[in-house]
Amino acid sequence: MRKLALVAGLASLFAFAQQDTSDARLKNAAEAFEDIMKTPDKAIPQKLLDRAECVIIVPGMKKGALGVGGSYGRGFASCRTATGHWGPPAGIRLAGGSFGFQLGVQSTDVLMLVMNKSGLNHLLSDKFTIGAEGGAALGPVGRDMTADTDALMLAEIISWSRSRGVFAGVSLDGTVVSGDKAESESLYGKPLSTKEIILGRVTPSAGARPLLATLEKYAPPATTKGENVKRQLAAPEPVPLRTRW
Repeated sequence: MRKLALVAGLASLFAFAQQDTSDARLKNAAEAFEDIMKTPDKAIPQKLLDRAECVIIVPGMKKGALGVGGSYGRGFASCRTATGHWGPPAGIRLAGGSFGFQLGVQSTDVLMLVMNKSGLNHLLSDKFTIGAEGGAALGPVGRDMTADTDALMLAEIISWSRSRGVFAGVSLDGTVVSGDKAESESLYGKPLSTKEIILGRVTPSAGARPLLATLEKYAPPATTKGENVKRQLAAPEPVPLRTRW
């Protein structure tokens, strides 16, 4: 019976995630980021945002259904190009599950900053598990907040969530982050990998303009920005990620 409940619960989560079009999800991602950044004293610290190599936004991630704990969401990752501007968004899926007796459906906006080469390598691998291959530190809030930001600079990924459903917050441990080739095919006409998109081998679609404009608004390129995606990719090949599936 529990297995049947799990199947039914996950099916409902996937149905929710399939309801919107790619352009609608891009618009939702832009609006979620805008709402987070414009909220007084609740925004991402600018120091972290300016240093981030990539941003991952998953609007309306669903968690908990039909007595079975679980989560599923579709969103986008955008990384800085050699010029410091934000590059074409790649489709991203977040998925995870755990047994429990959680009723109802939670909708949570999830946002992650990829801060360094190690975090970037995880993202480019097209699939990794938070807490196993890639660690995510809990993100602070506040536009002018400086406490602990120096320590957070060493984190691979920093994560935030904004809950709009019946549960408060979301746990990212055990969540699988993977490339969404179906989304990429919808946007670019072929099922590209996350790495191919982030390397800038495609032109952003018209539907991506609101998201990219919002990212540029709150995190414009600096004239003397530090490491960027192109420089990091020129570094020696990283040690292959351990697989724990």
